[in-house]
Amino acid sequence: MQINIIGSGYVGTTVGACLADLGHEVTTIDIDEEVVAAINAGESPIHEPGLDDLLAEHVGGNLTATTSYDDLADAAVTFLAVQTPSRPDGSIDTGPLLSAARMAGEALQDTEDRHLVVVKSTVTPPNVRELREAVLDGAGDASDRVEVAANPEFQREGSAVEDFLDPQKIVFGTDSDWATERLRTVYAPLTEESDAQVVETDPETATMVKYANNVFLASKISLINELGNVCKEFGIDAYEVADAIGVDDRIGERFLRSGIGWGGSCFPKDTAALIDTARASGYEPELLEAVVSVNDGQPDRMVELLTDHVDVEGRPIAVLGLSFKPGTGDIRNSRAIPVIERLDALGTEVVAYDPVAIDNMRERFPEITYANDAEDALRDAHGALVVTDWDEFAVLDSEFDEMARPVVVDGRHVVERRDGLTYEGLTW
Repeated sequence: MQINIIGSGYVGTTVGACLADLGHEVTTIDIDEEVVAAINAGESPIHEPGLDDLLAEHVGGNLTATTSYDDLADAAVTFLAVQTPSRPDGSIDTGPLLSAARMAGEALQDTEDRHLVVVKSTVTPPNVRELREAVLDGAGDASDRVEVAANPEFQREGSAVEDFLDPQKIVFGTDSDWATERLRTVYAPLTEESDAQVVETDPETATMVKYANNVFLASKISLINELGNVCKEFGIDAYEVADAIGVDDRIGERFLRSGIGWGGSCFPKDTAALIDTARASGYEPELLEAVVSVNDGQPDRMVELLTDHVDVEGRPIAVLGLSFKPGTGDIRNSRAIPVIERLDALGTEVVAYDPVAIDNMRERFPEITYANDAEDALRDAHGALVVTDWDEFAVLDSEFDEMARPVVVDGRHVVERRDGLTYEGLTW
């Protein structure tokens, strides 16, 4: 099947490469000429494990990139995967996505065949109507041959390729049997080989499933962090408590790793957007506000634990980990950002290291020092904060002996206590 993907960010590039891997003829469309050139050269514009291999295998064959909408109508399906960033008030900016939707509709004005436009971008249920109107208004007289559906993504950065090719669930949000059948055909090479559960519903419900999924997980992390903070006050290891409650199948063991909290492009944005949308509808979501409040407080607690042991003013402090999670260079809403801001306010000399995300963080904090490796960051430091749980931090040992004061505050439960090291776990 011929498929278009509009937008070549994390979602669009990964979805395009994976659909090509399933055997479809895929064209990715993006306004950024550098991104298009990179994809056509077989180079991923993002850091994502496994993506480079898929691009190398399929670019020049059944995967190509362009800036043009001219051949959009030649395909059977067009996915909208344009980013919807957060505004300061928590609402999502759908402007670029709506523009792409209108352009997609305009490119379909002369189509004689039925065409399915699928919203892959994360949008709230009220946004679905706006997008449907944008596509159909753009299509003009061909609007009776164009339909809009929703197919939210559930891919995690750092494992996006694996999550797409081996999903737990696939959600189809459609308004007709024809649209449902077309999405079934798109995903048939995958569903025939996997145990994925296919959920078929309407477009608005499909988009709500995405928000409910992410906000529930964010809430679970904030709850275990709140419990972990209480455990810390009692001198109890929150991880021992989590191991016990995780045995209960009503709770489960996943997402019970307390620590510095959640970040990235999904949990913060989706939680803020759902809060904003709920308020706009007249409902005050107090529990979700508490979820955000607990998460926002963890970086401050981490720095406070350090200052209990060290006078940080004017002294070098190592920050280990800058990406919001291991396996990616993405620093969006990374917990390292408020940590660095807090240390900077205290007059600290920040020395930061991350195996992937240094260039991205340097754009945000050009004034701090960046180390070549973890040992370089720790050398002569008066304290260290472990913010991201990269595997290489779990095997650090003698490197801590290079510190002026071997004080470590671990926000991810990855460093082992040992003699000669003043160790503080954030919630244990």
